[in-house]
Amino acid sequence: MIKTDELISEAISLPTDIRALIVNKLLESLNPTKKEIDELWAAEAEKRVEDIRTGKVKPIPGEEVFEEIRDKYKL
Repeated sequence: MIKTDELISEAISLPTDIRALIVNKLLESLNPTKKEIDELWAAEAEKRVEDIRTGKVKPIPGEEVFEEIRDKYKL
């Protein structure tokens, strides 16, 4: 069996695209996706974008939000 440091050394020597693929697969194995949940989040994101696009919701600039937080908590 290959030693951990040898495996890491060999992985680092691979082309960037292959390393990225390996990293992605390893991360997926640690936190497997749940297709149903991913689909629900995608639908929610689309709904929120549509709400902004139609004017139903008015976005607040991030800096304004952070300023309110700083003021509220005296940061």
